[in-house]
Amino acid sequence: MATRRRTRARELALQHLYAVDVRADGAEIDPDPFLRLQTKDDEVYLFATGLVYGTLANRERIDAEIRRVAANWDFERMAVVDRNIIRIGVYELLFRADIPPQVTLNEAIELAKRFSTKKSGGFVNGVLDRIRADAGRAPTHIEPLAAGEEALAKEPDGVTTEPLPGDEAP
Repeated sequence: MATRRRTRARELALQHLYAVDVRADGAEIDPDPFLRLQTKDDEVYLFATGLVYGTLANRERIDAEIRRVAANWDFERMAVVDRNIIRIGVYELLFRADIPPQVTLNEAIELAKRFSTKKSGGFVNGVLDRIRADAGRAPTHIEPLAAGEEALAKEPDGVTTEPLPGDEAP
């Protein structure tokens, strides 16, 4: 099964952030060895690395936003997968004006459906859509880009032919 490069990068970023989150000592883990082992595609590697480092660097603000919006949820009891999908989404919404908000929401919902429960997609969508609205980003609005950055505004159409876990031929 072929998958879009940025979708694959988000999956890898999620896996790494999950590992960081469940680590008992709370220490961050260097993502490079894991990401290099999981992909040979430089575009996937670079986007995943950017998501990991960006999310971790802004985790305090990201977590504050999630807590504010999901006030009726105990943040620490939130499913670890859901919490990290939302973290990636909040990072994209607040710090990556080159990614259209609707892409962020759609990708997060799909990650939740694939890696979490049936109800997680709706939960993730609700939290991220509220943060998107509060940030003043319309679902289809793309922030103006600096000269020469037009190519960053679109998700790549390319696919990677690397197999995903469980997709290997029998």
